[in-house]
Amino acid sequence: MPDMPPVSLTERRKNETRLDIARTAAALFVADGLRATRAEDIARAAGVAPRTFYRYFPTKEESVAPLFAAGAQQWAEAVRRAPAELSVPDALRHAVRDALGAETAGAVESLDWVRSLLRMSVESAALRAVWADACHASEQTLLTVLGERAGAVPSLDLRLAAAVASAAVRVGVESWAVEDAPPSGGEDARPSGGEGAPPSGREGAGPAALAERCLAALDAFPWP
Repeated sequence: MPDMPPVSLTERRKNETRLDIARTAAALFVADGLRATRAEDIARAAGVAPRTFYRYFPTKEESVAPLFAAGAQQWAEAVRRAPAELSVPDALRHAVRDALGAETAGAVESLDWVRSLLRMSVESAALRAVWADACHASEQTLLTVLGERAGAVPSLDLRLAAAVASAAVRVGVESWAVEDAPPSGGEDARPSGGEGAPPSGREGAGPAALAERCLAALDAFPWP
């Protein structure tokens, strides 16, 4: 892999500003609700002028795109970091455990943000579109990574493999988001149906376990 060009100080500051705004927006959405929160409210809470907000994000919903993108891209990059000797299915599982495992406070916080935002997206087409864009971008990154591992240019088979794997992980994360299990999972977590709800076979599972389960259902897929 060729070395990536260094990120300039200006770009790093822009990225930090984007992420600060995204975290502020997510916090306000959770505290006050998506509908009640205006772009101007986000700008004020983030300590930037409204014009600065709109320079980075055209809408309030898109202000959380960096949070979605960070998580979605992280798992695709984890596939790139997986040991070269692993098969594609094993590399994907390794990456899921690496990217979605809630082993640090920062990882837990990020997953909690994603869960809250995904729950809000049920009633917001605009927020669903932001999530879909992040997932699509991650799929394109994964396509490149699978090409690198296979030593081949993107083909129909590679495109299908990237799409199938991305969909499996997305379904796992979305399934976890509608449940009440903590990011790390836990036997005492209950499904969203509450006490007395019938077992679903996934109570207590964290996003990594659910995503890995979805990938396991694809073992018969002809991975490159």
